[in-house]
Amino acid sequence: MPAENTLNESDLADIDERLAATDELLATAYPGDDGSRQPVHTLYVPADRFTPDLAARLGADAAAAAAGAGGVAALAEAVGLGDLAADLAPLVEAKLAAEPVEDLRLDFEDGYGARPDEEEDADAVLAAQRVAEAVATGTAPPFIGIRFKCFEAPTRRRGIRTLDLFLTTLAAHGELPDGLVLTLPKVTTVAQVDAMVALCETFEQRLGLAPGRLRFEVQMETPQLIVAADGSVPVATLLHRAPGRISALHYGTYDYSASLQISAAYQSMEHPAADHAKQVMQVAVAETGVRLSDGSTNVIPVGDPAHSLDAWRLHARLVRRSLERGYYQGWDLHASQLPTRYLATYAFYREGFAAAARRLDAYLHGADAAIMDEPATARALARFVVRGLECGALTEAEVTDAVGATPRDLLRLAHPKLQTQEA
Repeated sequence: MPAENTLNESDLADIDERLAATDELLATAYPGDDGSRQPVHTLYVPADRFTPDLAARLGADAAAAAAGAGGVAALAEAVGLGDLAADLAPLVEAKLAAEPVEDLRLDFEDGYGARPDEEEDADAVLAAQRVAEAVATGTAPPFIGIRFKCFEAPTRRRGIRTLDLFLTTLAAHGELPDGLVLTLPKVTTVAQVDAMVALCETFEQRLGLAPGRLRFEVQMETPQLIVAADGSVPVATLLHRAPGRISALHYGTYDYSASLQISAAYQSMEHPAADHAKQVMQVAVAETGVRLSDGSTNVIPVGDPAHSLDAWRLHARLVRRSLERGYYQGWDLHASQLPTRYLATYAFYREGFAAAARRLDAYLHGADAAIMDEPATARALARFVVRGLECGALTEAEVTDAVGATPRDLLRLAHPKLQTQEA
């Protein structure tokens, strides 16, 4: 007997009409990740310290710091990664030589301070010229940009002027760098994000840039973004007031902690107040395509060897902690933190790779497996492996051999919308 329906086309069209707004919301407000590379860290330096060869010099300084601890393998042992030291050491050494900094931020805010206007004007222009030179000569990190002063009244015009001089000078040297990043700090209200969007639109019009070309990060450093005076959650609202403009939310460890009256000795990336804020941020960005970055530790491994070792152990543990909680990026403040940034990051991916590869192989090739993964979990496994590849923790050869799929295949699995775009 032929199957009989109760519902007809009119009934289905009615449901489509009822859910049209939901469909539009999911497509526009929750587009998912775009599959582009996310750096594992952002290294902050005072803007006037930047030169085109700075990344290479920071890599050399990082290698020298590790050498002072007996070498990368010895440092891995000292921070509790001895079982992986033989695998990690050559990978981290190669990273420090070839790409020691993934994302470099030229800081005109806290790391630069308040200076005479003439001095900051000159430094803003010089920074743009040096960034353009670094990009042209291939010495710039994959991601590079500036953090300007915040939009609170005392610093607003100074910050905007620095941004103006930097962008105008950079645009005069040709196409803007693909990895250009702008950082808006100490955001307190959605209105400040609205103002930044308006500025981006104005710059695009007057500098002849494509609409939407300028994107920016929001630094989450104030409790007003977690809960506003009216009880709303502005950190979620602001993402949808600037669709496609906000690339990431960055947690500011010390400004946020100080705003909550946490004493200096207890200000930390792992304070319960920090975890609460970062969990709210994590829920807010889910499926929006906006990335997350954890903050920094200000305990720097320099000076006394015993202090340095304690600082490296702390940094490695905090990097691992962030990764386990789904924060795949964090801040670094000094070249000496780079060895443990990569040791801890590479250990995270290498420790989890064998199990992820087995499950992906079973999922992709239909083999019997002890775990039957659903598509959403398979995408998460693929994203894990892709991230490990992008930062250098894994090699293409070992991934292809273990999973039976190319990196491009895994990228498509991790981000299904890429298949639609490529079709």
